[in-house]
Amino acid sequence: PISAELLLQQSIQKQTDLSSEKGKVLIANKLGESASIPESGKFDLVLDKLNTALLEGHKVLIFSQFVKHLDLFSSHFDKEGIPFARIDGTMKSIDRQSEVEKFQGDESVQVFLLSLKAGGFGLNLTAADYVFILDPWWNPAAENQAIDRTHRIGQTKSVFSYRFISLST
Repeated sequence: PISAELLLQQSIQKQTDLSSEKGKVLIANKLGESASIPESGKFDLVLDKLNTALLEGHKVLIFSQFVKHLDLFSSHFDKEGIPFARIDGTMKSIDRQSEVEKFQGDESVQVFLLSLKAGGFGLNLTAADYVFILDPWWNPAAENQAIDRTHRIGQTKSVFSYRFISLST
């Protein structure tokens, strides 16, 4: 197993190596324009943990307080052909319920992207057994509420939660 210290060192090294053009990736923003952003050690670590969970057949909730952060993951999943559900503050209630049903009922949809505010309370997401919190929130109770989406009546699996935090950011 890789220690947290080693992962942190790898992340710092990756951030240090971003000076070359090779360290940039192209993403598309909502307007369809391409934008160049530096690679992210955190993004790569989340994808690594996610890949492991998906290969083992787990379902994963990914929470972020930043919709643009969710956009990065949406773009990546679209590009890689990974089916996912998504809820953020721009969606109507009926669309949110449809996304919940898709995640809960469709075995092929193993990833659910949620904004912390829109998806952090009032939902029952017992199909998930992994929860990723991508960025710290000023109120830890909000993070705990997000994690609690999986701890509902009907949950039969152990739930694992990860908080991804980068040093010096």
